Order: sequence, then structure tokens, then C-alpha cells
Amino acid sequence: MLIVYDVGEKRVAKVLKFLRKYLNWIQNSVFEGHVTDAQLFKIKNGLKRIIDQENDSVIFFVARSDKWLDKEVMGQEKNSTSNFI
Repeated sequence: MLIVYDVGEKRVAKVLKFLRKYLNWIQNSVFEGHVTDAQLFKIKNGLKRIIDQENDSVIFFVARSDKWLDKEVMGQEKNSTSNFI
């Protein structure tokens, strides 16, 4: 799973702290990792309470299989996640 977000300044720290409970922070506003369906449900509900749905944006990319998604990093990797993808 990849989650990317664009939220107002006042909510950035809250979203970052919340998502770190479930996923690996790999870059500004980008998280990746494996989550269960139950965890994804918790993530979505938690984010609904934090973000302003009229102004903020959160995008979920769900990989159904590790086989169809390759990862390549160009430049400095901010936070190693070699155990994913």
C-alpha cells in the first residue's frame, strides 16, 4: 500500500504521527507498507477525523500483489523500506 497526502499545514503533523502507527514514512507526505483490511479500515476512519475533506487530499494505492509493482529509487532514499515490494 502507498498513501500520499496533501493537507493543510495545521494537520500535517497529526497525519504524519497517525500514519506512522501503521506504515513506513518514506518521503514527505508519502507512506508505504503492508496493512490488513482491518488496519486499512482504521487508517481511513482515523484520517477522516483528522483531515478537512473539503480542502485536503489523501490518495490510497493498493497493490493486490507484490509481483506487479516494482520500486526503484533515484537519488537518496529518505527511509529504507527494503522489506516492502
